[in-house]
Amino acid sequence: MKTAVITGGAQGIGLGCARRLRAEGWRVAVLDLSAPALAALEGDPELLPLRTDAGDEAAVAAAFARIAAWAPEGLDLLFNNAAIAGPDAGPVEKLSLAEWRRRMDSSLTATFLCARAGIPLLRARRGAMVNMASTRAFQSEPNSEAYAAAKGGIVALTHALAVSLGPEIRVNALAPGWIETGHLQAGADPTPPAHRPVDRDQHPAGRVGTEDDIAAALLWLAGEEAGFVTGQTIVIDGGMTRKMIYAH
Repeated sequence: MKTAVITGGAQGIGLGCARRLRAEGWRVAVLDLSAPALAALEGDPELLPLRTDAGDEAAVAAAFARIAAWAPEGLDLLFNNAAIAGPDAGPVEKLSLAEWRRRMDSSLTATFLCARAGIPLLRARRGAMVNMASTRAFQSEPNSEAYAAAKGGIVALTHALAVSLGPEIRVNALAPGWIETGHLQAGADPTPPAHRPVDRDQHPAGRVGTEDDIAAALLWLAGEEAGFVTGQTIVIDGGMTRKMIYAH
């Protein structure tokens, strides 16, 4: 049985991917800050929920010690997905250094800490690492400086790790565009879709993304079919980053 770790795995895209991996027969350790969301995952013996701040060094070390005891044979996949989801931090001239650091730590620092902690377990199985970037690493809306900087840093960290850790560990990133995640809140009632018909229709693919789109790419990157793919950032956005958009 293959084993994965997903950070930020009790909610949103991470939860969707955790569910998909379990359906495919994987064991999954889920790291998340939300105790209620993690509680909703309890009861599955092949799923290890761990309340963890992925941006805190001591917390990450403790979590990976638990994971090493749970999966002593090593890891087949580490999906560094944790982040503060909302990109809008307000006007940059009013953005405090503390808030900047909080947002960077939740995403870029968390990716570094979990990557560092997971390397020995990945090496044991010649596993794959996948980091969560965003199309906002390449294009922006106003008031998203911290989010864009963190995701851009993850793109660069990904190719640096790929060169340092290959050939034993392949390292890639996913860069989603708009993904519908309102129904992916563990232990909560489904929320209405966040995207309007006009939001969906503007995509060249004719829709916004779903967690299945991300999970399919994640499984591909974790598998032998992607054995010659490393250091790459895979954009999954329905074509929006290839579309010229001007106000008329």
